[in-house]
Amino acid sequence: MIMLGTIVNAAAVVIGGGAGMIIKKGLKEDFRDSLMKTLGVAVIFLGAAGAMPGLLELKDGVLQTRGTMLMILSLTLGIIAGELLKIEDRMETLGEKLKKLVRAEGDNLFVQGFVTNALVICVGAMAVVGALQDGINHDPSTLFAKAVLDAMISMVFAASLGVGVLFAAVPLFLYQGAITLLSGFAAPFFTDTVVGNLSYIGNILIAVVGVNLLFGKTVKVGNMLPALIFAVILGYFM
Repeated sequence: MIMLGTIVNAAAVVIGGGAGMIIKKGLKEDFRDSLMKTLGVAVIFLGAAGAMPGLLELKDGVLQTRGTMLMILSLTLGIIAGELLKIEDRMETLGEKLKKLVRAEGDNLFVQGFVTNALVICVGAMAVVGALQDGINHDPSTLFAKAVLDAMISMVFAASLGVGVLFAAVPLFLYQGAITLLSGFAAPFFTDTVVGNLSYIGNILIAVVGVNLLFGKTVKVGNMLPALIFAVILGYFM
């Protein structure tokens, strides 16, 4: 079945988020706030751990840094492009439209939940690699594994940020589905180096999402998304 992996992944986000909504009903507001900050710490370390293979290497028994110029240029050019395109504002506008569509105007955390979960579950190498495998080899196993992880992430997010988290399934479905459908054309461009760079920069963005959860929104991570494109382009020259 075409796009089976993405369909299962999107469904897992909704199911996990739904479970989180059930949990949320039994939690007091201060408990939900503590849960969100704890989740922020977890996401920071999750992103940092994923970025380490791109930032560090063991050479002659000595741990050395690498890829620093790729990181600096990708993030700098990415935030410039993102600010010009106002990507995060557009994501929040979409969140507001979804909020009105489901008549959740009274939910002050709807947009934050939508944007935060969308960034975490869409940014990462598993989304790209899994979608390519599903499209080319009709092997959804990577996306099935990702579905389990995304369900757990969405459950915890929904328990603290509410129903907006569930609607992150929409951009996930469109993003991974597009890669799957275009996999025959896109596969030659996603070399091991390209996927490695996407994972490296993508995990840095995930860590920044964790910073926002822990300290309140301090960085417009959505505006940093073009850094992923620049990481791919620069990878061919660096």
